[in-house]
Amino acid sequence: MFFHKKETIHSVKVDEANPRFAQLLLEQFGGATGELSAALQYWVQSFHVENAGIRDMLQDIAIEEFGHLEMVGKLIESHTKNVDQTEAFKSSLFAVRGMGPHFLDSQGNAWTATYLNEGGDVVRDLRANIAAEAGARQTYESLIKLATDEGTKKTLTHLLTREISHTQMFMKALDSLGKLTDPMFGSIQPDETVDIYYNLSSNGEKDERGPWNSEPTFRYVADPAKQK
Repeated sequence: MFFHKKETIHSVKVDEANPRFAQLLLEQFGGATGELSAALQYWVQSFHVENAGIRDMLQDIAIEEFGHLEMVGKLIESHTKNVDQTEAFKSSLFAVRGMGPHFLDSQGNAWTATYLNEGGDVVRDLRANIAAEAGARQTYESLIKLATDEGTKKTLTHLLTREISHTQMFMKALDSLGKLTDPMFGSIQPDETVDIYYNLSSNGEKDERGPWNSEPTFRYVADPAKQK
């Protein structure tokens, strides 16, 4: 059961309408890194999870993402309302689609369920969610740099901040499962190559070394031979 409160979880205020910027905002409404994608991804994932606490967390975050979708939608509406005779409006997607949000990205591509990343394993899903939040955060940072009014920037900064908060929640959930830094999960045991690093980019120069290819985690194979 869902209840909709008419006020948003954070204030949405646009100081000056800019339909060209509104077209960029569509990326977070109907785009791959957008709020609809996040909300549906986390909501569907919750049905696969047996851990009651993590299931509740996924549903709480999913509902918050639906609230964020509403905020982005209101931003788009405010940036396109009462400007339909301007050259800026006529040069945007809204000239054809009409004012307000649409399930399109900034280039006019329709939203698709292929944006969703869920696979029925809680560890796999939580890791996918961390990546999703990173993508959304990057998009919001780009939008903030391009925003033309302070009211919009303030709202977008809040949305960016919540992406960071959600990332921390997913990381804590992984840690509670003992899987924050453990790459292995599932019932199939890996073979003997699990700790091997193959140096496959040597060009005669000094090969770079770091914790990603060094002991005690990895056995470094400087000159790999064909493996059976």
